[in-house]
Amino acid sequence: MSESKRAVVLVSGGLDSTTVLAMARAKGFECYTLSFDYGQRHRAELFAAERVSSVLPDVAHKVVKLNLDSIGGSALTDSRIAVPEEESEGIPITYVPARNTVFLSIALGWAEVLGSNDIFIGVNAVDYSGYPDCRPEYIKAFEVMANLATRAAIEGHKLNIHAPLMDMTKGEIISTGLKLGVDYSLTVSCYQATEEGLACGKCDSCRLRRQGFVDAGVADPTRYIS
Repeated sequence: MSESKRAVVLVSGGLDSTTVLAMARAKGFECYTLSFDYGQRHRAELFAAERVSSVLPDVAHKVVKLNLDSIGGSALTDSRIAVPEEESEGIPITYVPARNTVFLSIALGWAEVLGSNDIFIGVNAVDYSGYPDCRPEYIKAFEVMANLATRAAIEGHKLNIHAPLMDMTKGEIISTGLKLGVDYSLTVSCYQATEEGLACGKCDSCRLRRQGFVDAGVADPTRYIS
């Protein structure tokens, strides 16, 4: 496979990014999955990211360690802030400051090293929690910046950031993934999952995930605490 068909895929271990990985592979990309140990409280997602990558024989997986918990500011990185279990207005406290910007920047660097022109990310602007770095305007702006920032782009190798889930509902995402053979029992989406990967069933991410399976008309394979 030529280098032009290599892609870096951001994989969190959750439902959305696992679907994106399947979509990238279906398009013929040789996938290099990238996860981040960034100080998140829900570390079960790291094991899930490794699982969804390891079941695919042609996928190379990398974990980069960061310390976003050193700046805090989010219920996902600061144990003193409770993960909300009720819906709220505005940008929720589970938003991690600059997370996607940091993640995409590192993905951009790895893509350039690999000779890849493509990065896939599972952001979504329909069934999501209101995070500003999940909007289409943000993805487009980052792509513009990326093509100003790299030697590869200056030498004529335009970088493309793919966000194929952007306009899909959670139910549509699940239906798409099932058609591509995704095993959602391997994934973890919960913001406060146990070390064993059991989901709370109460946080915003769990609510969106559960409703997605209802909308898709299929059984929910998620393992809940109760």
